[in-house]
Amino acid sequence: MKRIIPLLLILTGAISFGFCQNPVLQLKNETAGITVPKTTDTVKKAWNTGGLISINISQGSQSNWAAGGDNFSFAATGLFNGFANFSKGKSFWDNAANVAYGYLNTTTLGARKNQDQYDLTTKYGYSAGHHWYYTFMADFRSQFSNGYLYTANQPPQFNSAFLSPAYLLLSLGMEYKPNDSFSVFISPLTSRWTFVMNDSLSFYGKYGVNSGAHSLNQIGAFLSINYIVPLSRVLSYTTRLDLFSNYEKDPLALDVYFTNLVAIKLGKYLAATLIVNLIYDNNILFPDGQGRMIPRLQFQELTGVGFSYKF
Repeated sequence: MKRIIPLLLILTGAISFGFCQNPVLQLKNETAGITVPKTTDTVKKAWNTGGLISINISQGSQSNWAAGGDNFSFAATGLFNGFANFSKGKSFWDNAANVAYGYLNTTTLGARKNQDQYDLTTKYGYSAGHHWYYTFMADFRSQFSNGYLYTANQPPQFNSAFLSPAYLLLSLGMEYKPNDSFSVFISPLTSRWTFVMNDSLSFYGKYGVNSGAHSLNQIGAFLSINYIVPLSRVLSYTTRLDLFSNYEKDPLALDVYFTNLVAIKLGKYLAATLIVNLIYDNNILFPDGQGRMIPRLQFQELTGVGFSYKF
């Protein structure tokens, strides 16, 4: 894992850097020679806002069905990605909110969630020249409701809750931002807090906190790559890769947060979405089947078709 993660970073950064200029060059070519008529409003907007709302719902039922299957199934997933960015002179202030929640209910499995997260990010930067900015970043990430681990022939195991865990990251560094679609943030000075506010989870020392404690602070280095690109008029791709290295304990064992969203427009208010998330954290442990608890690569994939509104 220690060798795979740095390779993943290098490949992702190289691919992203190679493509990040294309949208800007394409826009320049398309607008070359166009004369814009004068209007009374000649002041560039300081705020740029937008986002995506997606709701996917599916339901099925059957009775005396020879092919088999659950008698009833229902699934619903809601997704919101929004941004509000401010730019004036040599300064910028970017804000982003990513929220997702999913619910699943079947005859055999019962009711459970299959997606639960919210991620709030704010960044302030001041130009250092040549697309580089002195930047301060704050990020907060957690979930809404209780989470359980489901294993065969065992009852569900309570494993997470609201603000348990929650992650707060405060980071000071430099950001390379050649356009609004691509950015690389590098910080040698980052403070990351892990919160476990639920008393039961805190008692068992979940997510790296000491037994009975409710928080863990780590000092380290942080790297974040963000890439947003419209691949065509109906297809868009958004990705984010975060890497954190803890100076105090095993700096080469990087913590990874890698999220990807592909949206395909099928109609005015109809779209298909594909979400792929990868997480690796040394402080998040899972049973290995032999009585031990070890860190594992977490993988999540969600696909849906439903109502979609882009603004």
